[in-house]
Amino acid sequence: MTDTTGTLDEALERLHTTGPERGGRLTNHAPMAVEALVRHGQAPAVHRWLDHYAPKLEELPPAHLPVTAGGWREALGDPARITDWTRFFARELADRPWRSVLAEWWPRLLPGIAGGATHPVIRTGHAVRTLLGGEETEPRRAELAHALGYWAARHQPLPPLAPLAAAPSAAAALDAVPPVPEQEGGIRARLAQLTAFPVWGEAPDPDTARELLVELVTAATHRYASHGHGEPIMLVHAATAPNAVLRTLPALPRELWAPSVAAAWAASAAVTAAYAPREAAPYGRTGLTAEEVFERAAAHGDDHTIKFTDTALDVGDPLALAAAVRSIDLNPPVL
Repeated sequence: MTDTTGTLDEALERLHTTGPERGGRLTNHAPMAVEALVRHGQAPAVHRWLDHYAPKLEELPPAHLPVTAGGWREALGDPARITDWTRFFARELADRPWRSVLAEWWPRLLPGIAGGATHPVIRTGHAVRTLLGGEETEPRRAELAHALGYWAARHQPLPPLAPLAAAPSAAAALDAVPPVPEQEGGIRARLAQLTAFPVWGEAPDPDTARELLVELVTAATHRYASHGHGEPIMLVHAATAPNAVLRTLPALPRELWAPSVAAAWAASAAVTAAYAPREAAPYGRTGLTAEEVFERAAAHGDDHTIKFTDTALDVGDPLALAAAVRSIDLNPPVL
């Protein structure tokens, strides 16, 4: 949906004075949530939502040393360099087409897709969607700089993983992901326990890669309906992270599509291993339309719920809508 109100650009300009994190390692979800709200016809509610969310936010962290094209490797994965990275990408995007910058940096950042609990890649997917779907305004290019800068600063590769038996489908692969031994503590402690994933998602060509990503997003969204109770907030990322990759594909060279599937699978499987319960739980279907489900999510106000419902609407089938309603029921409302 094209934003003819100007609300999205206003909201992004308002948010670009704030950092991507708050309270230590908590993520600023506002840029992603407001993009989803505007996209689904909730632009009139955006500034009220932001007024409620704004007290949680913090100023941009201080800059240290400029990141350079020749010395970027030493700054990769250094969260103290968030503002240095954001400024670097702002310069890059001022001098070059955004698709060119994205194509150069996408393969460099993909190995660290799980960094920041997958929030940086999710923010990147929302930013790319705004640039693909409407006017390429300065606030939208700036949002891509903030997203990529956050990803570079929080870049965190997963530990080496052994291959388990191949799975015939994305749903079967997610079911076969072994949970980490200690599902306690923060995500970094949980991801450090990963040892092996089922083999899934080998893509011989770009078109197959896209089909596999659609399958993965669908399976992870559906699975939330029965397993979201394990950790209602964190498990949304098993679907929203690969969907961010799927949303970015049209802006990337086709030769990057297959490696993107492998990274998306790693991110979804990692979140599943870290948080998914060992037993499914019953859930109900919904007779609501997609528009009605998103209206409920917007009224609910929780940022993760809004973003997950946005992904569920991309999937669009009855089970995805039921999963979205499940997220509304599981997560505490904030409005």
